[in-house]
Amino acid sequence: MAESLRDRQKAQIRGDIQRAAVRLFAERGFDAVTTEEIAAAAGIGHSTYFRYVTSKEDLLLGILRRAGAAIVDNLQARPRGESAEEALCQASLRWSRAFIAEEEALGNWRAAIRAAPHVLDRVAVIGPFERAQLTKLLGDRMGACPDEDIRPGLLVHTVLAAAEFALLRWLDNDDPRGPTLHQLTEQALEGARNQCWK
Repeated sequence: MAESLRDRQKAQIRGDIQRAAVRLFAERGFDAVTTEEIAAAAGIGHSTYFRYVTSKEDLLLGILRRAGAAIVDNLQARPRGESAEEALCQASLRWSRAFIAEEEALGNWRAAIRAAPHVLDRVAVIGPFERAQLTKLLGDRMGACPDEDIRPGLLVHTVLAAAEFALLRWLDNDDPRGPTLHQLTEQALEGARNQCWK
């Protein structure tokens, strides 16, 4: 119980630091904000900041770097009888739905990323390790060996490319009344399923 409380407190402090950082990045730009300013905005000391944060870049990109693990977890939780395509699409949609939990924080994050597009180039939304995990999970679901059958890997790359396209389109959208990230992800995945380019 004490460990659980300690973990929740750590998560709360990390969350406070991230929200403060993203707000500052959105207001002034990623490169103009110092770690001292982030710590002050989060109400902690500079030395405490480094106990919770590996890098300033991780405060901005950490949510994307954790996307792959979240989608893997979501895929593992999908019903066994579900098709590989549907399971992967639903696992991706669950991540995009969770990503929009805090509208104000999300708006700040989008503004911060748009002010520092060079930072976004440093991260793949889904890294090679998670792609390999997803390919193996889909291979198991399809009864196919990914080393011999291209279908599981091709499905992973196709669905994730559609989801990444939705993210990039959402980042580029200036209209506050435009579709949410989740709505764009739904559209992109549906388009990939139905091969909307034909």
